[in-house]
Amino acid sequence: MKIARFSTGGDPRYGIVDDDDLVVLTGDPMFSGFDTTGERVPLADVKLLAPVIPRSKVICVGLNYAEHKADMGDVGPSNPLIFLKPNTAVVGPGDTIVIPPVDGRIVHEGELVIVIGKIGKQIKAANYADYVFGYTIGNDVSARDVMFADGQWARAKGYDTFAPIGPWIETELDAQNVRIETFVDGEPRRTGTTADMIHRIPEIIEFCSDVWTLLPGDIIMTGTPAGLGGFTDGQTVDITIEGIGTLSNPARNRS
Repeated sequence: MKIARFSTGGDPRYGIVDDDDLVVLTGDPMFSGFDTTGERVPLADVKLLAPVIPRSKVICVGLNYAEHKADMGDVGPSNPLIFLKPNTAVVGPGDTIVIPPVDGRIVHEGELVIVIGKIGKQIKAANYADYVFGYTIGNDVSARDVMFADGQWARAKGYDTFAPIGPWIETELDAQNVRIETFVDGEPRRTGTTADMIHRIPEIIEFCSDVWTLLPGDIIMTGTPAGLGGFTDGQTVDITIEGIGTLSNPARNRS
């Protein structure tokens, strides 16, 4: 089931994707269930929004694919390398990635995103699925040269608009072996499959929940496959994940 968050000009609403329509829900299904209003809205008539706005945190897993880790100098711990983005970095499908005036490359990192559905602390890997509401697509945008200049990642990965997610949440995805592809202006840049993750989803949830209490609406970006990552003003980044769809965002320089 694909759950979208959308607007037709007023307050955000939620709907189930049904071919070219949205079946409108009475409220946020994470808290209100899947009761419908009886209304159907054509997808062509809505503005799709970020499918969830994390109330607490955006968790990211770095260097979680062997080839990407090698490209980065094979640094990092043996356990999952986790860090945070502010929720102000989150934007939705079609929204603009705003490139700040910093030196060096701005790179895309197309990733499978876990959407947490209920409160969890010290979750056992065997029980991970009980806490997953679904999955979406994310772009862990990074100012790569700023990462190295600062010696840590908070600024380089935390700028406003540096966490596009969408286009919706898939609640029934078998995420253990799905293909992730990233394109810039239609040119293939990164490709891989979640089967190649160093740390798999159950382990990631167990590890993260030992550090932080996971709250409904928190998201976890699970890492990017290897590939060429740069994009510039005027280009569009498309990320496709098998079973979910495509997240597309244009980029422009900050004026």
